[in-house]
Amino acid sequence: MSLRLKIHLIVGVLVALCLVAVMALQVKSARDAIREEIEAANRVAAQLLQRTLWLQAARGTPAMIGYLQGVGRVRANDITLLDGKGELVYQSPPSPYKSGRDAPDWFVDFMAPPLEPQKMDFPDGTLVVRADPSRAALDAWDQFAVLGLAALGVLAVLNLVVFWVVGRTVEPFGQIVAALNRIEAGQLDVTLPRLPGTEAAAIGAAFNRMVVGVSERIEAERRAAQAEHELSDRRDLARWIDRHLEQERRLIARELHDELGQSVTGMRSLALSVAQRVAAADPEAARAAQVIADESSRLYDAMHGLIPRLAPLVLDAFGLADALRDLVERTRVSQPQASVELRIDLGDVQLGSEATLALYRAAQEGLTNALRHGQAKHLSVSLRAEAEGAELRVTDDGQGLAPDWREKAKQDGGHYGLRWLAERLEALGGVLRVDNRSPRGVELQVWVPFTAAEPV
Repeated sequence: MSLRLKIHLIVGVLVALCLVAVMALQVKSARDAIREEIEAANRVAAQLLQRTLWLQAARGTPAMIGYLQGVGRVRANDITLLDGKGELVYQSPPSPYKSGRDAPDWFVDFMAPPLEPQKMDFPDGTLVVRADPSRAALDAWDQFAVLGLAALGVLAVLNLVVFWVVGRTVEPFGQIVAALNRIEAGQLDVTLPRLPGTEAAAIGAAFNRMVVGVSERIEAERRAAQAEHELSDRRDLARWIDRHLEQERRLIARELHDELGQSVTGMRSLALSVAQRVAAADPEAARAAQVIADESSRLYDAMHGLIPRLAPLVLDAFGLADALRDLVERTRVSQPQASVELRIDLGDVQLGSEATLALYRAAQEGLTNALRHGQAKHLSVSLRAEAEGAELRVTDDGQGLAPDWREKAKQDGGHYGLRWLAERLEALGGVLRVDNRSPRGVELQVWVPFTAAEPV
């Protein structure tokens, strides 16, 4: 059922109830008036006849009949005369008012309940006076017929007016529904004109604001999705580049270890051999050969120091635990002023290659930053297996980080190692945290889930 029809029915029912109430008041008023009129007329007629009854009765029944015939019709009363045997000897003539027409009996009974007839006895018979409300009821019937037709006419006219007015009032809602259907169909550029009426105008304005808000939100979501897609592509590209960089680093490290290392070793051996052979005959050539041997030795040491930074070959050969031990041992040798403690408790869990490399680089980054930037004297590296992943902690007693180090890193582009490490761990589903310790120092914490691990 439409809103227009509902309002029309509600107003129509209310108008009908008002008309029924008015009709009921009119019926009650007419009923009271008819009852008072009939009772008064019956009482007056009875009193009049009772006063003259005995005067006419003394002259005999014919005189009584002549008197009644002379009186004729008494308003709203029927007069009958019965002789001593109870037979009808006289009846008043019918009313000529609206002769031949009568109201329905149920209406007459409702409007004027019957009154008890008044009987007056005399020696030769009985005079009976009965109230006759038929004419008054007929007047009321005619009046209510006209009133009812007028009420039906008013009801019809009011319904037509209400139907037209309500139709004009709810017409803007059809425009709103049509606009909503267009939005449902995907047309997000729909706007409503200024609608007539306070409520319709408010709804139209709210609709237009909603359309603008939805359009802006969809555009924002589209841009966010595009940005997320681009970020995902960049992360995939970064991971691809990282993998290839690691492969190139391993390749370079192996070439340095296998090819260049042997060549440098051979050069040193040849230089030492030449120095020994020409030491007696040509001291100058022997010193030159010794210089070549010393430089070869320094080159070999520098190369061996560079190889772990390029790619930890021991990580591929022996695993993360031995690689960390090698890293700590080399740190102790290169930084004799600092003490480094190592604790490893992985249990029966062996990490995958990418997770292993990420944890190793995290330990390498933590130690490097603590020694280079924090001037730490005591460092600790711990690796242990937890309920759902592996955790690496690198702590130191150095100078710590400035309170605004994150903002400065974003502004000047520093801490590339930490950013690279965070992106690598994010790709593995892991977490990186770097915070100051109390009372001093820094703690680097890395967590990798077992989804990136392979159980033995």
